[in-house]
Amino acid sequence: MNHLQNIILVDIVKTKLVVVLMFCFAVCLNLQAQDDLESDFVSQLQSITISKPRDFKILDSVFSEFERDTIKMNALVSKSKAFNYPEGESFALNNLGVFMRNNSLYERAITNHKKANALAIETNNLELRVINLNNIGVVYRRMDLVKPALDFHAKALDIARSIDKPSKEIKYNIAVSQNSVGNIYLVLEQYELAMRQFQKSLIIEKEANNKLGLAINYQNIGIAYEAQGELDNALRNYEKSLDYNNQIDSELGRVICYNSIGEIYIKQEKYNDAKIIIEKALEKILLIGDQFYIASSYINLGSAQKHLGLNDLSETNLKTGLDLAKKYGLKLSIVEAQKHLSEFYELTNKPNLALNAFRDAVELEKTIANDRNLRYVNDVIIQYENEAKNNQIKALADENVLVKSRLESNKKLFWYSILALAIIGAIMVAIYRTRQLQQEKQILTLEQDMLRSQMNPHFIFNSLNSIKLYIINNEKENAVYYLNKFSKFIRKILVASTEKEISLEDELNTMKLYMNIENIRFSNEIHFEVTIEDTINTSRIKVPSMILQPFIENALWHGLSAKKEDDKKINLNVYQINEDFVTISIEDNGIGRVRSTKINDGKLLKRKSVGISLTKARLANFSKDYTGDYSIRIEDLYDNNQKATGTKVVVDIPINKIASRSS
Repeated sequence: MNHLQNIILVDIVKTKLVVVLMFCFAVCLNLQAQDDLESDFVSQLQSITISKPRDFKILDSVFSEFERDTIKMNALVSKSKAFNYPEGESFALNNLGVFMRNNSLYERAITNHKKANALAIETNNLELRVINLNNIGVVYRRMDLVKPALDFHAKALDIARSIDKPSKEIKYNIAVSQNSVGNIYLVLEQYELAMRQFQKSLIIEKEANNKLGLAINYQNIGIAYEAQGELDNALRNYEKSLDYNNQIDSELGRVICYNSIGEIYIKQEKYNDAKIIIEKALEKILLIGDQFYIASSYINLGSAQKHLGLNDLSETNLKTGLDLAKKYGLKLSIVEAQKHLSEFYELTNKPNLALNAFRDAVELEKTIANDRNLRYVNDVIIQYENEAKNNQIKALADENVLVKSRLESNKKLFWYSILALAIIGAIMVAIYRTRQLQQEKQILTLEQDMLRSQMNPHFIFNSLNSIKLYIINNEKENAVYYLNKFSKFIRKILVASTEKEISLEDELNTMKLYMNIENIRFSNEIHFEVTIEDTINTSRIKVPSMILQPFIENALWHGLSAKKEDDKKINLNVYQINEDFVTISIEDNGIGRVRSTKINDGKLLKRKSVGISLTKARLANFSKDYTGDYSIRIEDLYDNNQKATGTKVVVDIPINKIASRSS
């Protein structure tokens, strides 16, 4: 027996010895591979600083496997300085900037990119300049600084387009610039312009078969569709993006797609599906370490858990996302987290916390909005929409110079005449454009004045008085409820005052808030109902902001306020009879116009109603950009005994824009 045990013991020792030897061999191989890689880098570094190539393509092919290694990139910076090789230094600093950006170290990223750009300017290397300018724009976009982001992408695009025979890398960076400009248009809610930029970028990426570029563009197209309420189209594009990210095995790309798909699931009320896919995103991004997407993943996960009733987990994740967003200065993520927390606290019956979170979100949102200078943005939009025409004019001018140099001296007078005509034409275009801009400014001022006129001080004073009465009577829940409604309504009014048009969906939501507040003064005895025809997508239809308020106000104060019976109703119906118009009817069961006029004539202090005339002026201005004109019809309603039973207002608003206008 002892002999058998000895044999077994010897076998065990042999087995362990073999395992140890295999492990040592593997370690040696790994160290050898690292030594080989290190030796390869040193060899390439020495070679490149001697040959000093200027092309980005050559530098990228040599150092592509070391681009995420900050030690080696810093070594390339030092070696390039020592050998007076600014292109190599610029290339390395650019890669260091990308590394810093992906780790949310934005200020350091900008510093590296700007140093790299200065070196590219010094050597007049247009490729490196375009790449660095685009990367600076991406960093500013991550920081929610729209104006500098747009400036740097515009510079990159201008330089890239100035190159007669652009390289593959330049073409790729044109696509990057267009994609980034599209992203900025998304932030500014200019969805049609954003889609146009993404489609331009998509053409270049398809020609180059760049799967990463295709993944990015389909992702952004999905965002544009989601913002417009087209969830199925958004999901389809997110899934295309995910497919391309899987093909190139991009973990960060998967994280972005998982988060986007999760947000769609939340909007489709598929909360458990959303939770599962966002948890996958969070697991992956924690390994990558990109703080921007880590914060987004925590916030999205908290949102899904909020709807599933997982209150402790939801609050923890939302607060974690908020803390990360604050730490790294991610303003839009802070706003999103605060809004979700406000909804969470409202659901968990914590009104004070809900109000504080909502107030913080609104205050930060105001500062972001102030950073986006509206006049600047409009000028830039005009510039980019006219870029193709400007290029054509430049090409024609160059051709004219070439032809002029070959003409005989006796034809100089002819070309001087042409030049004079061109100058006169340019002056006329400039005058026309200046007048057009002045007209747009006047229209914007008119819109703001009209919106202010609709919000008379009596309404605000009486609403606050009603809320104060709830507080005095110790009706805390009613006070908080109506104060929340009132704050949301005032916020919508302030937002609407900066916009020429909004979606019909937003307009209807604003009218519901308005009725909730006005109903306080009627002891909530007015029944307000909104009915929308199933075939109508209210998120896609545009109307002037606050356009329905004067009609509802008239129904309240001229139709229902003098009615003694308890049965008081206002029905708002949205339907479509003609494909060029959306029809909105507002019907009340009040005392009718004839009796209301008699009552108003007998009052010493008459209630003036200028809202309808202002509304007609606004609708007339709005209709200029559409194929049809608006119409307003007012119908007096009577029963079989010719007794007034109310009033019905029918408004036809055009929905099809004129296809093209000369700019």
